[in-house]
Amino acid sequence: MKSFSIQFFSLSDNSLPKEKKEAKPKKVVLTGYISGAGKLVFPAKTVAQLDSDFESSFFRIGTQEGKRKAKSLYLVKSEESTDSFQVQPAAKSVSISLPVLLKKIGVDFSETKYTFIIKPFEYEGAEGFELELSTANEEEKPKVEYTGKRRGRKPKNRDVEA
Repeated sequence: MKSFSIQFFSLSDNSLPKEKKEAKPKKVVLTGYISGAGKLVFPAKTVAQLDSDFESSFFRIGTQEGKRKAKSLYLVKSEESTDSFQVQPAAKSVSISLPVLLKKIGVDFSETKYTFIIKPFEYEGAEGFELELSTANEEEKPKVEYTGKRRGRKPKNRDVEA
């Protein structure tokens, strides 16, 4: 008998190579809320996305001029500690205490739950954040009543004379 060499195959030779999918960057929506005590609360996940030195920064806080009720708050980083607010660490978040200021600008945090979306922007060469306020009532939209065709069997006419 002749001697010959045999090439053996493995299970991986019988499958197609997997194509690597490019990971699309997820668009992350940065959010926070106003607590019942009047604090701007930034969850730990949001702070991690924003900046590493967020917790040790000072911020100047303002609103748009000429508005009776604030729809957005603006936080601009400041190097000076005078007339600036410092972020205070908490258990799983960081916060800025503003109860009197929020009442003055028309944000009734004791009666209504406010949330905000954080959008970064540039103001006079300094980094800033716009906090777009919304209430929990605005987010929940009532279900629209169904006005289409009825489904199922037609009801029997009981008015038919026998």
